[in-house]
Amino acid sequence: MLSVETLVTFITASVLLGLAPGPDNIFVLTQSALRGKGSGLIVMFGLCTGLIVHTTAVALGVAIVFKTSAIAFTALKFIGAGYLLYLAWKVFTAPVEQIKGRSEQKNNYRKLYFRGIIMNITNPKVSIFFLAFLPQFADPTRGSITLQLILLGGLFILATILVFGSIALLGGTIGQIINQSGHIQRILNKFAGAVFVALALKLATSSR
Repeated sequence: MLSVETLVTFITASVLLGLAPGPDNIFVLTQSALRGKGSGLIVMFGLCTGLIVHTTAVALGVAIVFKTSAIAFTALKFIGAGYLLYLAWKVFTAPVEQIKGRSEQKNNYRKLYFRGIIMNITNPKVSIFFLAFLPQFADPTRGSITLQLILLGGLFILATILVFGSIALLGGTIGQIINQSGHIQRILNKFAGAVFVALALKLATSSR
């Protein structure tokens, strides 16, 4: 199994990467500010579920396809960009939200959870990042590489939950103040939509 020093270094690096501005933590922040910390936490769990898919792909060697195949990489990134543009349209056209009933809130939580999954797994750069990042901490002399990669992926997910969970709570606190004003909420909706458009363009123009 991996040494304590390796695990500490990996977890530290994972936390720092989670804090670096990127599509996922920006997504968590905007959703928390718009819909409350509960929604941000649900999005976080959706994103982390997507990370399970990426971890499995790397451990089984599937991610190499997106690194070596231009067609697969391009197809997946345009699917992801298209989905982000769809989210932008939804936010741009959304009315100022009122407090929802419990059943409707649960339905929104389900949508947000799957939204987080789709957003994460349709970004091929995450798989390629995992393919480049995780093996750096694996040691062939310490047992199965596949099991080590799964362990590292799990630790990365735990670090992501810690960081993104904190971001969700912060965004929810900000949102409680902002959402008291319909005018401010409309501005926030437009800002969130602009963020989705920017993320879509960034993903669509990205290269391997």
